Amino acid sequence: MDIQNESRRLLDAEDGDEDLTGLMSEQDAYLSKVNNRNLYLATFVSVLGPMSFGFVLGYSSPTIPQLTSISDPRLRLDANQASWFGSIVTVGAAAGGLLGGWMVEKFGRKLSLMFCSLPFVFGFTMIIAAQNVWMLYVGRVLTGLASGVTSLVVPLYISEMAHERVRGTLGSCVQLMVVIGIMGVYLAGLYLDWRWLAICCSIPPTLLMVCMCFMPETPRFLLSQGKRREAEEALRFLRGPDAPIEWECARIEDACNEQGSRFQMSDLKDPGVYKPVMIGVMLMIFQQMTGINAIMFYAENIFEQAHFKESNLASVIVGLIQVIFTGVAALIMDRAGRKILLIISGAAMAISTTAFGVYFYLMSKNHPPHTGTLDAGHPEHSRRGTPC
Repeated sequence: MDIQNESRRLLDAEDGDEDLTGLMSEQDAYLSKVNNRNLYLATFVSVLGPMSFGFVLGYSSPTIPQLTSISDPRLRLDANQASWFGSIVTVGAAAGGLLGGWMVEKFGRKLSLMFCSLPFVFGFTMIIAAQNVWMLYVGRVLTGLASGVTSLVVPLYISEMAHERVRGTLGSCVQLMVVIGIMGVYLAGLYLDWRWLAICCSIPPTLLMVCMCFMPETPRFLLSQGKRREAEEALRFLRGPDAPIEWECARIEDACNEQGSRFQMSDLKDPGVYKPVMIGVMLMIFQQMTGINAIMFYAENIFEQAHFKESNLASVIVGLIQVIFTGVAALIMDRAGRKILLIISGAAMAISTTAFGVYFYLMSKNHPPHTGTLDAGHPEHSRRGTPC
């Protein structure tokens, strides 16, 4: 179909409103004909991956106190083993991040999401069936591997599916679902033991794998593979039957052509490239150095060592606060701006972590920490975890 004729058709009035429609831009005219129902459905299915990622991050917090006091000596964790149980997931996540970059180019976004569901399910299955500590470790590494792939693929999948009007909103759902997953596993840990908790954590990735069978590949990836007909079908599913998808398909093709060759190390000589890359990398490094992952892994143990009577409930409150402020940030991000939010959150983290460290320093002076393997039979340690 002739793209110029299509553009003119978009700008022509229907029902006698020629003057009003004539003032609309091509993009506004196109988006006015878009139905977002299937786009929202595909987004909801894909963010089951970040929810599973949140389950993995939060799983160790309610589980470690149970495994340090379990009666089975084959599964009972000492201080070092419990620390590894919480942190070893990051080893798998690091490998998953590298693997995900290769998978999205080799297999596409949709298949990569389906494949990353398998380590989630196998990892939690390994934990459910664990007969020794090493099976617990393997399960955590597998779920970490899936988390690393998910954290790369899902934002890419959503950004390539969504149009400009809703891309920012849908993109913010990724982090929101991560913290919802963390809060969910903390909340479920109040009522379920560690095996049943792992069973519940395996449900979202199973649904992800099944439901993604009915979702499309991203139009951008299909066009990059020369599959224009399949790309048009994907756009028709995502935009609805009334949207003239040939116009958007042509725009995506133009964007792919303008992108040109792949990134090369020599491109880093360009200040327009290395400056934003450096800023982005440093932001990610500083984010990880705040220690938030360690707090999520060992939240219940931290509150126990801080002498909270209801440490598991305190963990749920932390998860709830994360959900609330992630939602608030998503709502005000476009109005307030990214920079001011980063400054405010950075200052708040600096103050809170300083207070956190001072509190534990003073407490260690007055109450020397318990060392060695935890005594599961002692009532004082029946719910005591391991230091992080």
